[in-house]
Amino acid sequence: MAKIKMTTPIVEMDGDEMTRILWKMIKDHLLKPYIELNTEYYDLGLERRNETDDQVTIDSANATKKYKVAVKCATITPNAARMTEYNLKEMWKSPNGTIRAILDGTVFRAPIVVKGIEPYVRNWKKPITIARHAYGDVYKASEMKIPKAGKAELVYTAEDGSETRELIHDFEGAGIIQGMHNINDSIESFARSCFNYALDIKQDLWFASKDTISKKYDHTFKDIFQEIFDAEYKEKFEKAGIVYFYTLIDDAVARVMKSEGGYIWACKNYDGDVMSDMVSSAFGSLAMMTSVLVSPDGYYEYEAAHGTVQRHYYKHLKGEETSTNSVATIFAWTGALRKRGELDGNQELMEFAGRLEKATVDTIESGEMTKDLALITSIKNPTVLNSEEFIKAIAKRL
Repeated sequence: MAKIKMTTPIVEMDGDEMTRILWKMIKDHLLKPYIELNTEYYDLGLERRNETDDQVTIDSANATKKYKVAVKCATITPNAARMTEYNLKEMWKSPNGTIRAILDGTVFRAPIVVKGIEPYVRNWKKPITIARHAYGDVYKASEMKIPKAGKAELVYTAEDGSETRELIHDFEGAGIIQGMHNINDSIESFARSCFNYALDIKQDLWFASKDTISKKYDHTFKDIFQEIFDAEYKEKFEKAGIVYFYTLIDDAVARVMKSEGGYIWACKNYDGDVMSDMVSSAFGSLAMMTSVLVSPDGYYEYEAAHGTVQRHYYKHLKGEETSTNSVATIFAWTGALRKRGELDGNQELMEFAGRLEKATVDTIESGEMTKDLALITSIKNPTVLNSEEFIKAIAKRL
């Protein structure tokens, strides 16, 4: 059989631990036999990031700007224990955070729906995609402990030296304060990424915040979304037969629980962090989630939504058998291959991505799965496969 050719490379970002082992198996059994794989390779394993003072992460993000499509393996974000384990020069930042900042992207996460892995919310029939703003708010906040009575103020000093002040609180005793910020440019990028993605996948878009309480901070998010929608996207949405609306975050939660799914729910940074974990857990497993970083400039970076599966990696190093779920990593590859095919007009590549996804889902629905899914499936007497057996079972169907 003639292999499918690729005219433009995908940026390939290798990773750490057990997911790095799965990465190679997926390429060897599911991709290379069918595709003349064309990638620009970057090793984002922790050792390589340490050797290059994290320059390799920056280079991989800039390559994504050049080629527009990237696929990323899960990577370690080091803590104090990892500093010792890997003999690191410093506690390097999260590669995902670095890449998001360079690409100015929004993260879209959606569950992979499979018969036999039923959502805990019984009326959910279709995937719910969480769009999470990836800048600012509590993640870039300044905090202070207040030791005793006194006055706390927000102070803005303009470039000309003039000041604007807002009282936070007159403290009568000890307490705490936190200062959060965001920037209009980032909110505008977030809004455009959400609108573009909704048009891409032809689904309704919700945006939710708490503007009734936060009349300046959250209201600015709401206003920017509405202004951009009215000026640039309203007619496109009408033509595509989809809708955009704003709702309060508490109303959104209530509506989500009663819905069938099948839409994109855009959230501010912290809300998106919490709600994506809620949605993924309620649908079954983080290992059954797609994740794609979308930039308003048209860059796409696909990844698994979970970590490096450290516990399984240590078992693997001892020569013990593991049963690690590779579905999210497979779907990272299929998402990137489909997008590459779409941008290059390569129908064969797009169709291959669809066939590989179907083969993966069919394998699980036939009762062949990894241990994590066997523990939650409604399929009677599932066959539990180890890490490589599961990938080979998919290859057989493919």
